[in-house]
Amino acid sequence: MTILESIIAFGHVNVSCIHKSTIEITKENELTSRGTCVLGINSSKACSDLDLKLKRKIWDGAKIEVEIQVGEYQDNFYGFGSNLLPLSHEFDMVFRKSDFICDRTVLINCSKSANELNRDLVKNLNSSNKEMKLTFKTMIK
Repeated sequence: MTILESIIAFGHVNVSCIHKSTIEITKENELTSRGTCVLGINSSKACSDLDLKLKRKIWDGAKIEVEIQVGEYQDNFYGFGSNLLPLSHEFDMVFRKSDFICDRTVLINCSKSANELNRDLVKNLNSSNKEMKLTFKTMIK
């Protein structure tokens, strides 16, 4: 595996992760209870900020693993890129189980949605503003 990029985001009391088709990370600093797919806020990056090396892998349609680390808790999932992804949203990054594409979408056909993430990890995020590290990895070609 090759690490392509790591970003930092933070938990919030309203992190519920009960959405059945997406996972979202946002640069916004607030979260309402309606944001059921949001895993983290105050993210260090959104789609538009991603490193060009990672964007190129995404545009090449690569299978990319995303590792989530919160203290002692960890989870991971994978998704696929597409040359149709604009990767241009300036605040959000959405991982989708579907193949829906918009400016907020970073990976499609993902192996997990918010409600399938490690519940201890989610509980840890909604009980405080704990730091979370998301690492994007891919196989060496």
